[in-house]
Order: sequence, then structure tokens, then C-alpha cells
Amino acid sequence: MGKVIVSGFCLSIDGFGAGPDQSLENPLGKRGGEMFSWHTGSRHFHRMFGKEGGTEGIDNDFSTRSMTGFGAFILGRNMFGPIRGDWPDETWKGWWGDNPPYHAPTFVLTHYAREPIEMEGGTVFHFITDGIEAALEQAKTAAADKNVKIGGGVSTVRQYLLAGLVDEIHFAISPVALGQGEAMFAGLDLPALGFSVTEHAATEAATHIVLTR
Repeated sequence: MGKVIVSGFCLSIDGFGAGPDQSLENPLGKRGGEMFSWHTGSRHFHRMFGKEGGTEGIDNDFSTRSMTGFGAFILGRNMFGPIRGDWPDETWKGWWGDNPPYHAPTFVLTHYAREPIEMEGGTVFHFITDGIEAALEQAKTAAADKNVKIGGGVSTVRQYLLAGLVDEIHFAISPVALGQGEAMFAGLDLPALGFSVTEHAATEAATHIVLTR
């Protein structure tokens, strides 16, 4: 049986996982993209999108780990797109174009039903309306012996943590202060949830912290 993992989750030094005011122009909220240079500059990220170049070393290692060995993914509605409320039509298919980076069944938490979307590269988006545990049950079945990744955003990660459903977390803390946005740690007691730091490494672009329970 695989694990349930939060991996490659970016945070600012003041604990925000996204900036405020998500929009089509700012998928990660205002200034949210500043937290991701360790990932977007890596050789692994470049290769994900068919490009050459990128850095190697610690950041590249963690970038690779953040997308490797997963048989299914779970995303919150905001991670899939900026649309709120009922789906106006079937046009929006995610931020990533025709070939999203998941290449596996991907379960999107939502209050509004929608038919699955088959994308290039093996990604199939399934829209789950009956809660986080139902989504995880389906993701585990789809993943078989592989791990399930809780991809975000902040609200989704917090829900799974508070429900005691996460086995391992990797936070990448970037040297950026956002001041406002989606707060990860408010009212969250990681030691009480059974987590302790088992790995850490730092680069100019991020401090990588792995916690397990």
C-alpha cells in the first residue's frame, strides 16, 4: 500500500502557500509565483515541459521527488482553475494545456459535478463532490501500490492534515515574505498530529523540510 504525501509544497517564510486574489493572470495569487523559483528553475521542471537546461543539485532532486512515484493526485478546486460556483460550460480544462504534468488519475474536489476529462499523456480529471475521504478512497484505488499526492492548495492540504490522512510532508520554504494570502499553519499543531522533521536541506532558492509520522 502506498503512502499519502504532500510533496513540493511551496511556502513563504511567513507561512503562506499562495498569494491573495487568485485570477487567470495570477494562478498562485498575487506574488505567489515568487515562491517557486527552486522548482521552475530546475532541470526536472524544464524536462517536464520538453525544454532543455535548468539547474541540478538539491532543488532539482526535490523537484524530481515531488512528481515521481505517484499513481494518483488530489487537487482542490482552486488548483484546477479560477472558476467559482457551478461550471458555466465544459471549456476550462485546467491551467496546463492539453498535456498536464500529472500523467495519472487526478481527483478534483468540488461542490459541482462534472464529467471526467481525458487529457493527453494519461491525465484524467475526475470531479469529486462527496468530500476528501471519498476522493482519497478513489485515489488509493487508482494508485494501487503507488503513492497518492495531495497537490494543494492550502485549504485542501489542511483538511487532509487535520483529518489525520497524510503520512509525509515536504515543504519548500522560499526566502519570500508575502504578508498576506493563504496561511498554512494557523491553528495547525503538527507535533500533535504526529509529525516530526526527518530531513532538511537548504539552497539559495529554498529550505526543504520533510516531516513524517
